[in-house]
Amino acid sequence: MTKWVSSFGDGKAEGTASMKATLGGKGANLAEMSNLGLPVPPGFTITTDVCTYFYAHDNSYPPELTAMVEEALGKMEAQTSMGFGSAEKPLLVSVRSGAPISMPGMMDTVLNLGLNDETVEGLARASGDPRFAYDSYRRFIQMYGDVVMEVKHYSFEEALEDLKREKGARFDTELDAEALKELVKTYKAIVRQEASRDFPQDPKEQLWGAIGAVFGSWMSARAITYRRINSISAEMGTAVTVQAMVFGNMGDDCATGVAFTRNPSTGEKLYYGEYLINAQGEDVVAGIRTPQALSKAMAEAGESDPAESMEVKLPGTYKELTDVFDKLEAHYREMQDIEFTVQQGKLYVLQTRTGKRTAAAALKIAVDLAAEKVITQDEAVGRVEPASLDQLLHPTLDPKAERKIIAKGLPASPGAVSGKVVFNAEDAEAKAAAGEAVILVRIETSPDDIHGMHAAKGIVTQRGGMTSHAAVVARGMGKACVCGAGELSISYRDKTFTSQGVTVKEGEEITIDGGAGLVMAGRVPTVDPQLSGDFATLMEWADKLRRLKVRTNADTPTDARTAIKFGAEGIGLCRTEHMFFQDERILAMREMILAQDVEGRRKALAKILPMQKGDFVQLFEIMGPRPVTIRLLDPPLHEFLPHEPHEMDEVAKAAGVEPKTVRRRVAELKEANPMLGLRGCRLGILYPEISEMQARAIFEAVVETAAKVGTAPIPEVMVPLVAMAKEFELIKARIDAVAREVMAESGKQIEYQVGTMIELPRAALRADEIALEASFFSFGSNDLTQMTLGLSRDDAGKFLEPYQKAGIFEHDPFQSIDQSGVGELIQIGAERGRKVRPDIKLGICGEHGGDPASIAFCEKVGLDYVSCSPYRVPIARLAAAQAMLRQKSAN
Repeated sequence: MTKWVSSFGDGKAEGTASMKATLGGKGANLAEMSNLGLPVPPGFTITTDVCTYFYAHDNSYPPELTAMVEEALGKMEAQTSMGFGSAEKPLLVSVRSGAPISMPGMMDTVLNLGLNDETVEGLARASGDPRFAYDSYRRFIQMYGDVVMEVKHYSFEEALEDLKREKGARFDTELDAEALKELVKTYKAIVRQEASRDFPQDPKEQLWGAIGAVFGSWMSARAITYRRINSISAEMGTAVTVQAMVFGNMGDDCATGVAFTRNPSTGEKLYYGEYLINAQGEDVVAGIRTPQALSKAMAEAGESDPAESMEVKLPGTYKELTDVFDKLEAHYREMQDIEFTVQQGKLYVLQTRTGKRTAAAALKIAVDLAAEKVITQDEAVGRVEPASLDQLLHPTLDPKAERKIIAKGLPASPGAVSGKVVFNAEDAEAKAAAGEAVILVRIETSPDDIHGMHAAKGIVTQRGGMTSHAAVVARGMGKACVCGAGELSISYRDKTFTSQGVTVKEGEEITIDGGAGLVMAGRVPTVDPQLSGDFATLMEWADKLRRLKVRTNADTPTDARTAIKFGAEGIGLCRTEHMFFQDERILAMREMILAQDVEGRRKALAKILPMQKGDFVQLFEIMGPRPVTIRLLDPPLHEFLPHEPHEMDEVAKAAGVEPKTVRRRVAELKEANPMLGLRGCRLGILYPEISEMQARAIFEAVVETAAKVGTAPIPEVMVPLVAMAKEFELIKARIDAVAREVMAESGKQIEYQVGTMIELPRAALRADEIALEASFFSFGSNDLTQMTLGLSRDDAGKFLEPYQKAGIFEHDPFQSIDQSGVGELIQIGAERGRKVRPDIKLGICGEHGGDPASIAFCEKVGLDYVSCSPYRVPIARLAAAQAMLRQKSAN
């Protein structure tokens, strides 16, 4: 019989940390902590297999599940000496999600489950505190009503605020038992009115309602969005953990908190976290009350009161807690994110998991753990998410720039960004889609804001601490975030916020510094990042591991210099058509395209040649001995053709012809589908003088560079859009002829290679024929994806997201290689090319060259290098090292 339920508690468990696939991260770690003898409240986990069954069988459960849950509940009752549904000693439970990969805040949780009109009285008698009992009951009704019965949470919040105003209370902790009894009645009336049924009194009904809601939340809009953003498969499902409640809201000897064993923003080896006295865990992460620091050092660094820190207020518990931190970090050999509760002076650990962190913190923690001999250098390289490095590669605020600080909050997630203010997630998403940089400003965020947080450049909240929803999600996304900026007065109705006498309207620019917790008016200048210290150390370790070379796609000196700074080992794609869009050049280019004969084209090309040669000299000087792959002209001609009357007049004047001649020629060259028309090698076949001019520019640039610096570069001349071997042979013959001419003219020998871009399916299939003449292949994965899938990347955005939601595409094929389709063509092309020419150089130069999953695929099929945009070079270096580690592990 399949085991659908796994119990834990009393220093033992039926599971271990290795069972995340079935118990989820929460359940596996609770089992592991139980086995370690830590103070974990007992409970049980319903496996991810039940989630799979649930969705495959129309939201129903395996027949054996009810009996297994009843048995596990019986164990909990025995371990706690309480009864589920007992009016004397009621056992209350939490019901929480737990996916194999952490998705903080994305799925539903229910606390205090088991309370009803009878058990609340039993809880009051057992605890000796009626106020605590009714506070727990009103919290349960609110959470269960929202999560399970779909009653809008603000209905409860408005009722609570109304009662606080009536009683003259600032905080809910100031409401006495009688006031909370009133609130419970109000809450039940809200449920009856909005859900059209009474709040359930049967604890078993409550339990199964909560279990169903947690499984149902796996496919909620926010969870789907989070999985899509973080490339998490929906097939893994979530587990559900049911655990005995312990209470941090029974009085001033109780507390709840969230902690990290190291600083998740900086990586510094200091205990980091927040807690609230007389509160439940949701109060900390929701940001409704501003929590206090765990340690005196953290309080001083964050400018809060050290006297209010846990280290001062609850010193014995703090010492016990830090011992738990040390034990868990040593056991897991990784920075941990821990949730805890203190009930009447007794510490309970409710969760541990690998802590989310910023890229800077990930680097420091990995390097420090290796230096401490806790992990190896190879493990350190594997610990940092390559894509997260993007957080470190962009500018920060210029320290010399003037700034007008209008608010200060907590430094929740580092990074400095400017953007236009928006006040809701929908506006953030819409404006970002229109190309605007936006900063989302909220009183507090909730999981429903996930899409807007992803779209925004940065996030500001009025409420919440360093472990609030906004802070945790922003750090995971690499977004700059300032939390707890309490001086902000935000009006959603007017779409404004006011602080320090300054009113900022929607659409006005602000700048935030998430590392310092600052909000500034207007745009503040930035400076380039410093890529040293831990970054340089980890990159050095990564470079020792990787086999794949990493080049860059660069067309300008600025791109080339940036790429070298980031560690590029050459240029894998220089797109020469990008060099022709300046005014003077595009005029000559149009003159050449519109010329009626060879003589006219050569006249125009003569104007372009010195410009083109100058471009190549600059790139060769910057790149030094590094390889430079130059792609011959590959524009859809419509990109260069004049369209406006004044443009046609300019071309006519430059060419010395009548404007009507230009208009006629434009009409003749107009194409129904330019992307599949006269471009790539086809231009070189029809107009060989174009290829000859570019080849001459390249080879003369080699000679000129050698004269300047003393060493000659070795260019790689790449012929684009080849489908037939004969196309390549014809153009290569022209290139070789020009090389001989330049060598004869200069008296210098020139080393060079001629290869092709494999971007058509036929070229991949007939790679053996092309390799007879080609010295290298560079797979142009952008066009190869378009041609293979029959998709225009400019238009596919209209339906890619629905396709991903429907499971047709696991991911965007223009961001990560479609390995079973496009990838197989790349593998075929590589294998057939090497069969004919074993030493052929193989690379990839599409946008996929900076995607970690695509890089892993390139390692698997044995390519020699990847080429990507300059800012993705460090990402590619680290991803290539991790791909090599996985290959070693697999072998």
